[in-house]
Amino acid sequence: MLRITHARTETEQRWTLCGQLTRPWVAELRACWEHHHRGVSARTVVDLNDVTFIDESGEKLLSEMVSDGAEFIATGVETKHLLKDLKSKGERPLRRFIGPPTNRCEKSGEKYGITKDEGSE
Repeated sequence: MLRITHARTETEQRWTLCGQLTRPWVAELRACWEHHHRGVSARTVVDLNDVTFIDESGEKLLSEMVSDGAEFIATGVETKHLLKDLKSKGERPLRRFIGPPTNRCEKSGEKYGITKDEGSE
């Protein structure tokens, strides 16, 4: 779940996010962002202090927000690292491009570990 709070003054827009920035809620945040951020020249601040997890779709949206000139507040180590990469390179960190882990327990069609006979006793 993600809670989105938006406040606007004459000089600033402030977005406060709380929860998980994952696929189901990224679409909601994107819709809110596009509705409230269009044509705004005020400073935009996005507070990520209470965000507990960001998936790849969330990272992509944050990258778009960086391109739109958003400034971020974050205290989590991983979130700070992600934002640093997005600001400096405009892309996700390399760790996301490595791909899903492979099953190293399989070799030539055989599986290592507990077999049916061992586990059923």
